[in-house]
Amino acid sequence: MGERLQVGPAGNPAYLALPAEGRGPGVLVLHAWWGLTPVFTAVCDRLARAGFVALAPSLPADGRTAATIPEAEALRDALEETPAAMEATRGAVMGGTDVLRSHPAVTGDLLAVIGFSLGGYWAFNLSQQRPQEIGAVVTFYGAGEGDFSGAWAAYQGHFAEDDPYESLEYVRQLEGEIRAAGREVTFYVYPGTKHWFVESNRPDVYDAAATELAWERTLAFLRRQLAPDASGAGGS
Repeated sequence: MGERLQVGPAGNPAYLALPAEGRGPGVLVLHAWWGLTPVFTAVCDRLARAGFVALAPSLPADGRTAATIPEAEALRDALEETPAAMEATRGAVMGGTDVLRSHPAVTGDLLAVIGFSLGGYWAFNLSQQRPQEIGAVVTFYGAGEGDFSGAWAAYQGHFAEDDPYESLEYVRQLEGEIRAAGREVTFYVYPGTKHWFVESNRPDVYDAAATELAWERTLAFLRRQLAPDASGAGGS
């Protein structure tokens, strides 16, 4: 369904999926620490079936992916361990945003961004760095930080009840900070779930029922923020 392209100053690989209608609101998808695996290109395809133009950049410039937690930890460290690495990762996020904003299939003035785990951090960061371009942020079991007072976005989060990577105490603290900054925010916690619960290639933690509920909430939120006249049109 999608096409491969390059984004950012380093020419990072990216995946773009277009809706059958040809045009729609734009959604940037930021992957977890596994890299741009088929799980996240499938997220783009799902968004396209629901009427959105979805683009997912690979945060590693060479497109590397990880299959195990130790490999993923090493990949994450390479993306963030030095100021230069952080700047390169930011370049991939910003480059993907630029390509999506300028794509002729994208409608509307604002984009959304969906981040998974590591990508959730960068989704929050993007909404602060490019506030006039980001109208909605969705995060799956990934938190962030920063000053939200200048952001324009509304925020939705999907968090696991049992998560060694993101404590519920911090999740609730972050939700309060965003609300105190005057932004719309709703964070959901899914009982009995663990980190990566929406990733079907993680059978040890995947929760099909929680995943479908999270996606139902996500699509409704995106339509409300980016396409309020869509009246729930499009598939799941």
